[in-house]
Amino acid sequence: MTIQAARPEIILASQSEARAAVLAAAGLRFTARAARVDEAAVKESMRQEGADAADAALALAGLKARRIREAEALVIGADQILVCDGAWYDKPADVAAARTHLMALRGRVHTLVTAVVCARGGQEVWRHVARPTLRMRRFSEAFLEEYIAAEGKALLGSVGAYRLEGLGVQLFEAIEGEYAAILGLPLLPLLGFLRQHGVLTV
Repeated sequence: MTIQAARPEIILASQSEARAAVLAAAGLRFTARAARVDEAAVKESMRQEGADAADAALALAGLKARRIREAEALVIGADQILVCDGAWYDKPADVAAARTHLMALRGRVHTLVTAVVCARGGQEVWRHVARPTLRMRRFSEAFLEEYIAAEGKALLGSVGAYRLEGLGVQLFEAIEGEYAAILGLPLLPLLGFLRQHGVLTV
């Protein structure tokens, strides 16, 4: 049985291991490529313009998807912004910044505004935004120090300084939303789009 059509080729415009793992676990054949986008500049510009996090995440996902122009390929771009009480959080620059992030999020609810955009020939053909919410427990400082020591530089790979697929799950007391979207890619809506357009078997 062939679940995925031979054409179009699927390209993931990202070097995120988590996003690639989500697609691979779903049985998709794809190639991952980095899309060179100045994310910090785009976010700052959109903040200045008063855009909300969903608009910014969609803009970044769209830029990534359009940046890779491979004839007839379907390119998937994605972006994620953590929002807590109106403040946007980026990936921490170092372990000290990760500690600051985690202390700010402790005992509070945050939203992972996660956008995905598909493009062909440099033109967007589909977009979607997911908004999973997570409540971080009031962990002790002793736990935090042990967690930071165990995770090390892996803390710097996500906007929340945690990997839900690893030790980071111990930070939480409640989670609402699609697991894959929390990891950075709203998978179920994406699979629905691929089926509707004949890329995947209905």
